[in-house]
Amino acid sequence: MLRRCSCRGGPAARPHGLATRALHLVGRFAGAVVRHPRGGPRRRRAAAAHGGRVLGLVGPLPTATLATTGARSGLRRRETPVVYFHDGDDVILVASSFGRDRHPGWYHNALHPDVQLNGLPFRAAEVTDESEYERLYGLATRVYGGYADYRVRTATAGRRIPVLRLTPTG
Repeated sequence: MLRRCSCRGGPAARPHGLATRALHLVGRFAGAVVRHPRGGPRRRRAAAAHGGRVLGLVGPLPTATLATTGARSGLRRRETPVVYFHDGDDVILVASSFGRDRHPGWYHNALHPDVQLNGLPFRAAEVTDESEYERLYGLATRVYGGYADYRVRTATAGRRIPVLRLTPTG
C-alpha cells in the first residue's frame, strides 16, 4: 500500500527554524541546478530502497513512481518519480516542473486518466475549483516550500501550476 505522508513529509508537520529556511533557499534554485527532473534508474532504485523518500537537494520528500499512458503514443507504463501528499484517501500531485514555463510531460500523460502510483490504481483529475485549488496549493507549500517560488515564476510566464487529485480505484 502507498505509504501515507509521515511527519517529515506531510503538510501537517512543517520543519521549523533552520531546516525551514534551508529548504526554502534551496527550493528557489533547485530548478536551475537539477539536470534530470524526471530522475533516472538510480533515483527510482533509491526511492524504492528508502521507502519512497529520496534525499536530494531539498531534503527528504515523499516520492512515488507515477505510471501513465503516453498522451501521444498511447503506450502504457511511462514511469516518473513525483512528489506527493495525501488529502484524506486521495493523493495530490503538483505539476510544477520547477517553475518552468511549460507543464511537465507526465502532467499531459496523467490526464488519460487511469494511472498507477507505486503500482496501485488511481484515477487522475485536475483540480479546477478555485477554493479547492488554493487550499491544496497551500498544503503543498507546507510539504515543500519551493512551490511558492515556482508559483511566482510561472505567473510571470503566464502559466498556472496544475494540481492533480488521484482517487483510488482499487
